[in-house]
Amino acid sequence: MIVMTIIAILIGIAAIRYDKVVQHSKEAVLKTDLRTIRDAIDNYTLDKQAAPQSVDDLQQAGYLRSVPIDPMTNAKDWVPQFDSVVLSPDQTTTGMVDVHSNSPRVSLEGTPYNEW
Repeated sequence: MIVMTIIAILIGIAAIRYDKVVQHSKEAVLKTDLRTIRDAIDNYTLDKQAAPQSVDDLQQAGYLRSVPIDPMTNAKDWVPQFDSVVLSPDQTTTGMVDVHSNSPRVSLEGTPYNEW
């Protein structure tokens, strides 16, 4: 009986650690995807002298091979942030300047993913 209890405790600990490892890997993918999309937004804006109006514009113009799937929602449901900021004096129109996850869940760091 004691052996069975010890085995059950060890399995419980392993399951909790496994969940944290999976969440940490999803967070790493999210950070990489956000960095990639943000770089594409900046490059698109500087090259075209106009900000993109959606994440799909980045793919259609060749700045992204495909729109990445948000690892927290398992969908391509990125939330664009629009602003009237211009990156260069020659920029003719404003549009999307940033992108965030659509997930309201809280990260291991304690901040919601949609604020990253």
